[in-house]
Amino acid sequence: MSLARLLQLASPALPVGAYSYSGGLEAAVEAGVVKDAKTAQAWIEGVLEHSIGTFDAPCLRRMIQEPERQAELNDLYLASRETAELRAETLQMGYSLCRLLRELGLQGVPEGEVSFPAAFAFAARSWGIAPRDAVQACLWGWLENQVMAALKAVPFGQTDGQKILLSVGDSLARFADDEEITGNFTPALAILSSRHETQYSRLFRS
Repeated sequence: MSLARLLQLASPALPVGAYSYSGGLEAAVEAGVVKDAKTAQAWIEGVLEHSIGTFDAPCLRRMIQEPERQAELNDLYLASRETAELRAETLQMGYSLCRLLRELGLQGVPEGEVSFPAAFAFAARSWGIAPRDAVQACLWGWLENQVMAALKAVPFGQTDGQKILLSVGDSLARFADDEEITGNFTPALAILSSRHETQYSRLFRS
């Protein structure tokens, strides 16, 4: 049953609004940094290598394994969001997931300003999902959403999108094993995300 719950959490059908965010990728398209499948993959790999894989993933793993530190780790995660858009993104998705979990009958769902990783960690613990599997599923959800955003914003073909998923997806397992938070250094993402806040024409909220 935990596998079914894991697939439910990782599904694009999960109603948390992930499809409405690009995590800064749309701003990279507007700036000409991302202009085709090759540059989209390079962008996604860079964000994974220097932020999502080295900060978000181990932070999520610690939230799952150390529930007594979840509030502290949630505050740390929120403080790491470098623009208003990125902070609003994780809070909106966290709020939506917490609301869904309450409607599904879970007790003790976190209250207040809850980041998406904190809500995801709570769900994983409640449903008995192994930390490594939960982290890898969350990473996959992020990757899939990045590819879908690129397909809409660049755009390029579905086959190219599947090639990115195949290539980058192979690297997710190594980040799922790491418990040490080693860094969150993506200055280009922070700059472009801040520009996106005043971008005239856009498809996504971040």
